[in-house]
Amino acid sequence: MVSSEYERRIAARFATFDQDGNGYIDREDFYGAAKALLAEFAVAARSDKGQALYGGAEAFWQGMAGIADRDGDQRITREEFVHGAVKRLRDNPARFAEIARPFLHAALDVADTDGDGSATLEEVARVLTCLGAPEDVARTAAGALDADEDGKVGEPEVVPAFARYFTVPE
Repeated sequence: MVSSEYERRIAARFATFDQDGNGYIDREDFYGAAKALLAEFAVAARSDKGQALYGGAEAFWQGMAGIADRDGDQRITREEFVHGAVKRLRDNPARFAEIARPFLHAALDVADTDGDGSATLEEVARVLTCLGAPEDVARTAAGALDADEDGKVGEPEVVPAFARYFTVPE
């Protein structure tokens, strides 16, 4: 049985995915996140980076739908997320990281304005704010992602942290 504290924490994670706030997660939430990131960093959707981000969003959606959309209606309700996807993701966080990796890789590439293969803490904070995190939380989270304290965040730091955040232990 899922505890109410656990459900509260998972509901917050659900809200992160439900970008448009309509009560369910669907493909448009993933595309909306991609569109917002491209606008934030002034990257054209038809560019290589833009296409990679939309491709990553689609892959992320397909992976999430494959493990959570129990009734096959192309929407993940809060209940499906809490009782279905999260249990499976909690049991195998590495799987979640692999589902998210193409989107995270492409998002970092969009944010990496100097092309050095990683994003600055400011760029990461912009990504997180763009995806709905309050600015103060985004700045704190960006700093926490910089495990080696070099002022940059790369895929090896982001992917496991993302999986840990969304695969909340009960």
